Amino acid sequence: MNYLSSTYFYDFENENIQNLIEEFKTESLSQKEKATGLYLKVRDGWRYNPYTISIRKEDYRASELVKREEGHCIDKAVILIAGLRALQIPARLRLAKVKNHIAVDKLIEKLGTNELTPHGNVEVYLNEKWIKATPAFNKDLCRICNVAPLEFNGIEDSVFQEYNNSGSQFMEYIEDYGHFEDVPLDFITNNMKENYPIARALFDAGEQVFRI
Repeated sequence: MNYLSSTYFYDFENENIQNLIEEFKTESLSQKEKATGLYLKVRDGWRYNPYTISIRKEDYRASELVKREEGHCIDKAVILIAGLRALQIPARLRLAKVKNHIAVDKLIEKLGTNELTPHGNVEVYLNEKWIKATPAFNKDLCRICNVAPLEFNGIEDSVFQEYNNSGSQFMEYIEDYGHFEDVPLDFITNNMKENYPIARALFDAGEQVFRI
C-alpha cells in the first residue's frame, strides 16, 4: 500500500494544503520535527466540533476541510494526513469507537449515546515504525474539559487521555476498526447508520448532512 500518495481526499497538491505546510518545507527540520509541528498546527488551528455528520464525498476532501474553522476528529485527521503526505511523511487514517464520559449531555440528547463512531486519528511512519497521533481536541476545548492538551512527540503513541486533570474518566476506547490507505467513505457511512438511529433515518430519507 502507498501511504504517500495524493488521492481525491488527500489532495495535497492543492494550493490550500501547500499553504498549510509552507513553514515546514525546509531541510533544516527533521521529519519528526515537521510531523510534530504540523500536528500542533492542526490540533489548535481548527476547533473540534462533533455536531455535524456528513456522508457527502466532498466534505471529506482535505483542500475543502482546511478552509473551515472547525471540524470533527476525522476532518482534522484528513487535514493532517494530507499535510504529512505532502511533506513525504507516510500517514494513514485509523478508525475506532470511543466513549466520552465528560460534557456529554448534548450528545446523549441528540444522538442517544455518548459513544462517538467512527472516531478518526492518524498513524504516522517515523523512525521505521507507525505512531498514533490524535489532533482532535484543540487547547481551548481541553481547558473547558479540564484535561491537558494531547501532545505528540513523534516517538510514542498519542491517543485520547483516559482521565482528566481531576482523575475523572474522560475518554474510553471501545473498538478498533483498523487503518485505511484512503478515506473509507462507505465504511464511515454504514458505521454511522448502524450506531446513530437518528442519523440513519435522515440519511435513508435522502439527507446527506446531519447537524445536531
